[in-house]
Amino acid sequence: MILTPLDAEKLPHILAVFDAGLADHVSAQAVFRRIGATRIFCPGFKADLHAGRAKAIDLAARMGIRTLDEDPAVAFSWDGRIIRSRSETSVVFHEIAHWQIAPEERRALPDFGLGAGPETGQIDAANAAVCVAFAVKEEEENLASLLGILWETEYDEPAILAFAEQNWLELYDRPHTQRHFVTCLESLQKRGLVDNAGRPHLTPKALQVTYAA
Repeated sequence: MILTPLDAEKLPHILAVFDAGLADHVSAQAVFRRIGATRIFCPGFKADLHAGRAKAIDLAARMGIRTLDEDPAVAFSWDGRIIRSRSETSVVFHEIAHWQIAPEERRALPDFGLGAGPETGQIDAANAAVCVAFAVKEEEENLASLLGILWETEYDEPAILAFAEQNWLELYDRPHTQRHFVTCLESLQKRGLVDNAGRPHLTPKALQVTYAA
């Protein structure tokens, strides 16, 4: 949930300030510019947030991740077997990113053992499955957020909307905001989830996984 509502008229200025703060991190700056360029897909900072869902479902299929056309509110966003995909496009990409990031043993747990997400209906059950420290949860949420946004960017979706909604532009004029972006991007690179240009890719681990019907 966005902390501070963003005035669409101020977006060019906000992006320019954030961009300037990445001047010493040229590769991260290039990644940020690709995200920012997706504003062409959301004139007036508005878009159909469900229109690209089929793209995310296709990506899940390429990774061997099952999806179900059902609202996560009836159970979980991820129940240990499938992603319930009747969500906004960015949410489905976000769940795919969580799947990539989570250790294999936690892929069998509701919401990856991190606790209930905003869309999950069975909140108590998801929270009962938590098996990580708060710091791990925070790190994975940050990484899944950015990785999901990078997947949206690759699929020509309005990733800038999720970038704002998930608070990457909050305090955009503070140096620590840009440092956080750089740190998360570097962590994704170290994990082998994005390449040196910051483009996400299917990991070898992902390609080897299948799920029984």
